[in-house]
Amino acid sequence: MESLNDTTWDVLISGTGPAQSLLALALSRSGKKVLHIDQNDYYGGAEAAFSLQEAETWVEQANAASQSTPLSQASIRRPPSNEQSPDARLGFSRAYSISLAPKLIYTRSNLIPALVSSKVYRQLEFLAVGSWWLYDRVASAQSEWSDARENIAEVEGPAKLRKIPGGREDVFADKSIDLRSTRSLMKFLKLAADFETYSTVLPEWGERPFIEYLESQFKIDARLQAPLLALTLSPDPPSKTTVAYALPRIHRHLTSIGIFGPGFGAVIPKWGGLAEIAQVACRAGAVGGGVYVLKKGIESVELPYLTSESPLSTEDADSHMVKVQLQGGDTVKARWIIGTPAAFPKSHDPEPTMDTTETTHLTAVISSPLTSLFLPPAEGSPPPAGVVVVLPPDSLQVPSSLDVSEVPAIYLMIHSSDTGECPEGQCIIYTSTSLLHPSASDLLSSAIQTLLSTVDNESSSNPEILWSLTYKQNHPAVSSSSSLPPEEAPPTADVTENQKCGILHLKDLGPSLALEDEVLRNVRAVWERITADDGDSRGGFMQFEDREGLGGEGEEF
Repeated sequence: MESLNDTTWDVLISGTGPAQSLLALALSRSGKKVLHIDQNDYYGGAEAAFSLQEAETWVEQANAASQSTPLSQASIRRPPSNEQSPDARLGFSRAYSISLAPKLIYTRSNLIPALVSSKVYRQLEFLAVGSWWLYDRVASAQSEWSDARENIAEVEGPAKLRKIPGGREDVFADKSIDLRSTRSLMKFLKLAADFETYSTVLPEWGERPFIEYLESQFKIDARLQAPLLALTLSPDPPSKTTVAYALPRIHRHLTSIGIFGPGFGAVIPKWGGLAEIAQVACRAGAVGGGVYVLKKGIESVELPYLTSESPLSTEDADSHMVKVQLQGGDTVKARWIIGTPAAFPKSHDPEPTMDTTETTHLTAVISSPLTSLFLPPAEGSPPPAGVVVVLPPDSLQVPSSLDVSEVPAIYLMIHSSDTGECPEGQCIIYTSTSLLHPSASDLLSSAIQTLLSTVDNESSSNPEILWSLTYKQNHPAVSSSSSLPPEEAPPTADVTENQKCGILHLKDLGPSLALEDEVLRNVRAVWERITADDGDSRGGFMQFEDREGLGGEGEEF
C-alpha cells in the first residue's frame, strides 16, 4: 500500500476509544478513506483494558507523560500476601482484564441497536447486571424501611445489604415496606416510568433538590429516599442532586428492565468493558478499508486558510487539506481531523476555558467471588455477571474535615469471573468518586472494606484485596443540576458553516457510571457533517449489509 505521506485521506481520527472507533467504522463503510491513529501502543485510550503486567506498564507511562492527559496520578498496591489463606493469591497476569471504563450499558441505550444494525454485535458478548444493593447501616432482620433515621452518625448496630426495588413487583414483594410507604413508592414509580407525566414536573421542580421533591410531593421519608437516589447514579451529594437530573435517569432504569430478560435492565460487555467494543469496531473498520496505526499521535496541525466567503471548491481541493505532523516524522493530509480534545495540541483546544472536574478511581481484585451478591434478580433471569452496591453518604467513614452532607454516595460495581476480567474464585470491584478531597482514595478503599466485612462469605477465610489500582481522571465538568443531554448534540468544530474541511471534536465519555446516549449522538453528528454532501450513497448511519464471506454468525471479521 501507499505510505501514509503519499495518501490523501478523507478523514484522520486520533484515538481508539469506543467513540472514535465506532466513527471510523461508520465512515469507512460510507466510502471514506480513513486513517485511524493512536499515540498509545494499545487500543482503547482512556477506555482500555489491561492485564496485570500491562497495567504496571500503563501506570509508569501515565505518570511519566510530559503533557496533560486525562488519566494521571496512577499507582498500584499489592498488600502483603496472607500465607495462611490459599485463596489469597493472584493468578497469572493475562488471567485479568482490568477495565478503565467499566460503564453500565442500559438495555434502552442507543448503542445496542447501532451494534445490531452494523452487525458488530456478532463479535461481542453481553452479560446481565443483576441486583442493585443498598448498604443500610442501621438495618437488622427486624427493622423496617419506614423506621425513623435520627442521629444516624451515632448509631452503632448491625448493618445489612438490602435489595433496591427495581419496579413495582419488587416493592410489593418487600414485606419490610409498610402499606403507606408502598403506596407512596408506587405513586412515584408510576410517574417516573412515564416520560410525558414526569416531563410536566420539570418546569416547576427541575432545579430543586430531588429529596425535597420526594418528601413534599410523595411523603417519602429518608429511608426510602436512599434507594431512589441510588438509581440516579448521581456524582453529587443528595442535597445537590436535582429533580431534572434524577427523574430522567430513574426513568431510564425502570423502563430498561425486562427488555432482554426478566429482572435486569443493564448489561456489560465481556472481556474488558468498552475496550472490547472499541477493538471489535476497529476490526470491522479495517474490513471496510480503514487503516490503523498505533504509536502515532498528533504533534501539530496546520489548517488551510478558509473563510465562509471562500469555501472549498472541487478544483482546489488538494490545496485545502489539513496538514498534520505525526509522531515519528510523518506528515499527512486529510480533509477532516477528528478526536477528543486530549488528542490535539493545546493550540487547537476547542474550549480552552472549559471547566473540568476530577474523578478518583479505585479498582480492586478480591480474593472471593462474593457469590451471595450474584443472585438472579427475578425468576427466569440469566445468571448475573455484574451487580451494583451503593453506600449512602451517612454509611461512609467520612474524614472529620468533611461535612457528610457534602459527600456523594459511593457506587461499587462488582464483576464476577464470568466477565473474563479475573480468574474463577475472585471478582473485581470498580469504584470512583467525584469528591475533591485528599482522602478521596481512602474513602473508596474504606467503602470496599465495609462491603467485604458485611457480605456473607462461603469460604473459611475472609475476603481481602489482592491487588488495587488507583488513578485520577479529568473530565469536562458535569453537574447533576442538569438533565439528560438534548436529543441532538452537534460537534464542536474549527470550521465555518460552509467549509468542507477542518477539525471536529468528539466529546469525552464523561464520569457517568452508565454510558450516556450523548456519546453515540455526538458520533452520528460528526458522521453526518462529514458525509453531508454524499447523498444517498453514504447509506444509513451504522446500517450495514452483510458482506459475502464476512461477518456471519460466529465468524471473525
